[in-house]
Amino acid sequence: MHVEILVEDGSGGKLLEQLVPKILDAEKVLHTWRIHSYKGIGRVPAGLMPKADPSKRILLDQLARILKGYANTPGIDAIAVVLDVDRKDCIAFLAELNALVPRSERTIKVMFRLAIEEMEAWYLGDRLALFCAYPRGKKNVLNRYVQDSVCGTWEVLADVIYPGGSAAIRKRGWPLPGQLKHEWAEKIGPLMGVEFNDSKSFCKFRDGLRRLVAES
Repeated sequence: MHVEILVEDGSGGKLLEQLVPKILDAEKVLHTWRIHSYKGIGRVPAGLMPKADPSKRILLDQLARILKGYANTPGIDAIAVVLDVDRKDCIAFLAELNALVPRSERTIKVMFRLAIEEMEAWYLGDRLALFCAYPRGKKNVLNRYVQDSVCGTWEVLADVIYPGGSAAIRKRGWPLPGQLKHEWAEKIGPLMGVEFNDSKSFCKFRDGLRRLVAES
């Protein structure tokens, strides 16, 4: 089976590059995958008619077209789409996403998975990896975090591991937040395990991806 994996930004793509081979370790001889990073989540356009420039690579703006293209492409068996839920209602958002799945004579599996609230929650769910990568991280800050809560997740991670916390990052402004998110993926991602993580949204992604390839 070949799976196309779509994620809304580059730092998420870097993290998945570290995690997907571990998740599919027992199956990697049988399955292949490609990870595609976009430059933002965007929104599903009204009437499912994209108006944005495809070259800008905004995921939801183009997702209906992308899924239709994959459904008509031999050699692609499944698609996994990973998105931050941010502050959206999960049930309504999933319904909106599922409405994009094309009806086609060719069967193709499509799986949507939501990180609650953001993919940075997955780092916070693996304390061992987090503090191996950043030994001076503030455990007292992490202890106040409620896993997978809607609370400004990347800011919590920054408060744990970045000198001066999220306030210092905001003061310096863009592009520092994006640069740091890439750094976190590069430093924490390789140390993460996949069998034990306190983030339920990560576990749903892991288990869903394994089921996706097992059903081939």
